Amino acid sequence: MSETADWFGPDAATFGDRVAGAREAAGMTQAQLARRLGVKKSTIVAWEDDLSEPRANRLSMMAGMLNVSIKWLLTGEGEGMEAPVDLSDETADLSAITAELRVLRGEMRSSAERAARLEKRVRLMMERQE
Repeated sequence: MSETADWFGPDAATFGDRVAGAREAAGMTQAQLARRLGVKKSTIVAWEDDLSEPRANRLSMMAGMLNVSIKWLLTGEGEGMEAPVDLSDETADLSAITAELRVLRGEMRSSAERAARLEKRVRLMMERQE
């Protein structure tokens, strides 16, 4: 467990990964968690896919329902879930691939944000010319 000792830590998992892991460990489906939090299932899906994050009140409620700390959900540190105990070489490979995909997704998100800022600058410049 040397490489994957921090299975849900900030370098290996995202907020969405931790929500999904804690939800599954609590034995809840996305629909069940959504119903208990008073949100749509698509909201839970977006949180688990790291497309959005909950507001503080929902985050607090969710942490309580999943029996983890808010700090653990946000950062992977503090009171939360332990790493799975049966890590085979195949799982470690999947973990490495998943980590690489998370990095790639972050880079893509950063590039998309940069493109949006540039697009906004161009739009403002065009409006000034009119």
